Order: sequence, then C-alpha cells, then structure tokens
Amino acid sequence: MKKITLILMFFAAVALFGFDKTSAKAADDMNNAANHLSNTENTNLNADNQKAPNFTLIDTQGKKVSLSDFKGKVVIVDFWATWCPPCRRGIPDLIAIKKEYKNKVVIIGISLDLDTKKDVIPFIKNYGINYPVVYGNNEVVQAYGNIEAIPTSFVIDKNGKIVNQHVGLTPKETYINEIKKLLGKS
Repeated sequence: MKKITLILMFFAAVALFGFDKTSAKAADDMNNAANHLSNTENTNLNADNQKAPNFTLIDTQGKKVSLSDFKGKVVIVDFWATWCPPCRRGIPDLIAIKKEYKNKVVIIGISLDLDTKKDVIPFIKNYGINYPVVYGNNEVVQAYGNIEAIPTSFVIDKNGKIVNQHVGLTPKETYINEIKKLLGKS
C-alpha cells in the first residue's frame, strides 16, 4: 500500500510540476524508495511537542553530523532527494532562510537519494546549498515516523522538541512565521 501511495504521489508531483530531464530516473528512484520504505516499520511519529529523535549521519564532506550538536537552536530537518520536483522548488527558500537567520536557525537536509547518491554533491553545488546535507538511512527514516513522502520537514525548537511537521512543499512564509514564534519575535 505504501508503495502505491508513493508512486501515486510521484505522478501527482509530476503532473503539478512537470517533467524534466531526470524524470525517468526519478520514477525508478521513487520505485526503489518505495521498496526501501515499505520494508520499514511505521512508528507514527507525532509532532505534538515530542522530543526530536537524535541522529548521527555522515554529511557530503564525510563528517559526522548529529542533531544533538545543535541544542539551543531552532532546527529545520528536511527530508528530500535530488530527483524530487517539489524538493527542488523548496530548497531556494531554505537557502534564503539560512542566509536570513544565520546562526539562529540550523537547517539540516537529509538526502534520501538511493540510486542517485552520486548526484547529491553536484546538486548542492548547482543550487548553492548553504546548510549541511547528510545521507539518510533506514534508522532515521523510521525514527521520524517512517517518512512516506518527500519533502517532509520537521521544525524543532531550542529544547529539541518537534513543534511542527510539514509534508510536501512548504511556503517560506510558513517557516518564517514558525521561526519568529520560536525565537520570540512574533
């Protein structure tokens, strides 16, 4: 059922955002991701002030990045992939948020590229991504509620609690409003 849902979501995204030169590869990757995710157990993460699951993942530079490294900061954890059209549309907003909030907000991109992992570093350079991007795995996917669609993002407060979860392309203004509240500037 999850596989069918993911495939339908992919075709809906393509219908909304159109095809590009990577769409055929994206269809294969979506199929692989659906198989990958359907083999995990659903933990039904609830975003109602639940403690964000810590993770330690390897970034594109080969360094370990842990969520716990950013205690005391507002954090946006964004699950995405290079072949995902809505992900590509949302990344410039995340870049702008990082520029605007510099050291007050941390953004961590968790790449779910499986067969397209080699595309991640060129993608980062092409888009000018200014925040850490790490490679996701089954454990982090499960810990965050068995991610079934991308982009999926989590807004985490300074105390490490999830204050909101967004599935799908999220407007920049939504993030900004949440950040302002969490920083006490509403």
